[in-house]
Amino acid sequence: MRMTDFFSKQCCLGSIGLILAGFGTLFAVFWLDFLETQIINELKLAPDTRTYDMWKSPPLDMSIEIYLFNWTNYDQFHNHSVKPIVEELGPYVFREKPDKVNIVWHPENSTVSFGKLSVFHFDAERSKGSLDDNITSVNIVALSAAETVRWQSYVEQKKVSLGLSLYNEELHVTKTAREFLFDGYEDDLIEMAKEMSAFSSDIVVPFDRAGYFYMRNNSASLMGHYNMYTGADDISKIGSIGNWNYGNRTKFFADTCGMVNGSAGEFYPPQLKKDQVSFFSPDMCRTLPFDFEAEVEVEGITGYKYSGGARTIDNGTLYPANECFCAGECMPSGVLNISSCRYGSPVFVSFPHFYAADPFYLDQVEGINPSKDKHQFYLTIEPSMGIPLEVAARFQLNLLIRPSSNVALYQDVPTVFFPVLWFQQKVTVSPEVAADLRQVHALPTIGYICAGVVIAFGILLILWFPLLKLICRRDRVPKRQRDVEKEKESPGPDGADSPLIFTNGLKTSEKSSTKPHDSRTTDKGPYN
Repeated sequence: MRMTDFFSKQCCLGSIGLILAGFGTLFAVFWLDFLETQIINELKLAPDTRTYDMWKSPPLDMSIEIYLFNWTNYDQFHNHSVKPIVEELGPYVFREKPDKVNIVWHPENSTVSFGKLSVFHFDAERSKGSLDDNITSVNIVALSAAETVRWQSYVEQKKVSLGLSLYNEELHVTKTAREFLFDGYEDDLIEMAKEMSAFSSDIVVPFDRAGYFYMRNNSASLMGHYNMYTGADDISKIGSIGNWNYGNRTKFFADTCGMVNGSAGEFYPPQLKKDQVSFFSPDMCRTLPFDFEAEVEVEGITGYKYSGGARTIDNGTLYPANECFCAGECMPSGVLNISSCRYGSPVFVSFPHFYAADPFYLDQVEGINPSKDKHQFYLTIEPSMGIPLEVAARFQLNLLIRPSSNVALYQDVPTVFFPVLWFQQKVTVSPEVAADLRQVHALPTIGYICAGVVIAFGILLILWFPLLKLICRRDRVPKRQRDVEKEKESPGPDGADSPLIFTNGLKTSEKSSTKPHDSRTTDKGPYN
């Protein structure tokens, strides 16, 4: 009965051990696939997910830093031997609270439509300067009017020339920082154009004031209507823009340059490669590519750094595929022509201080000092999940001033790409989110450790009774036999092994058997 119980327990523990070892092995084999599936489900954008809360209103301390260029020698602009001199002022810092509005879900094609709205508040403590600082810059109203009729008839050009003279417009204008930025400023020429637009459909006046960030504060209209993939049906599409302003291409650029593609800016597909990422910019009405630069560490997490370089701001000079971004006029590499996207105003975008641009632009203006550390645009993204770790968005606005033979104000001006301002939005992942990401990165190792423990415990249960049986068998060996075996293994008195001889149940060594005979004890028994 005892043997039956013994074998019953042995079979029971062995079966449990086998199950545990098998489960641990299967767990180790499929753990990564299971974990990847769970992560993908968490990444998908849906109303009831944590991803949605972070996307709709990012819990980050966001701000925009704006630097304005003050034109110090505007009175010498007609002297072609003297370069314009600019002085960088700022930063003027504004706290930003972004939000998504007018959200509509489209489960039939796994997309979501929305608008982007941001509220800006001036941060005086972090700013270097006041919003009441007086700054002299290019007169964008007069310049835009002259450029609008550049390719029109002589009569139309003379009308604009007369209007500029009638309202005493000049090449420069002096306004406060707040007027140049979010508040905007009134101009008689804008009022005249608005009145004329009532009689001609060819005249379009999109704004009632002039200002580089006018109508951007607490308004979603300027950024347009987005449609973005949620990744519900295909995680590789998450964050990719489906269409913008209800179209999958824009009217501002031809061929592939007019296509709406790339990321909408918040998400990137998981399992990124060390090649290139891109995102669509509504301010430029185009997609911007960024090339892989290096692996870097942000908050203890390894990420891929993608940076803007020559390819990002090339218009076909260096990369023929970008030629369709010229918009009719190809310039040296380093500036992007977005005039058609900005209602005909001669606006060109570059990196700050013409970083990574052709020297052609740096030679036109004094006071420009490009630096990679200060002026490079880059994105650092966690590659396995496609989550941005750090973004430094940096761009500069430039206005093209050039001669116009039929507009008196611009008849004798040099051709200059004039910098008016540059801005940066630098955001780093919060410590809380970084801690969560580090935990996710540790999950594969934790899973394998758990699997190893389960497998080891299962093997121990399988071998438990055989080991116990072996130990018990050794304990049942007779004590005399163990002593004999110990004597066999121990050396003799002279260091050599001595074989044992058994005589009448007594043990003695070979040496003792040859000991000389003692006559005193030979004839007597032990009791005599």
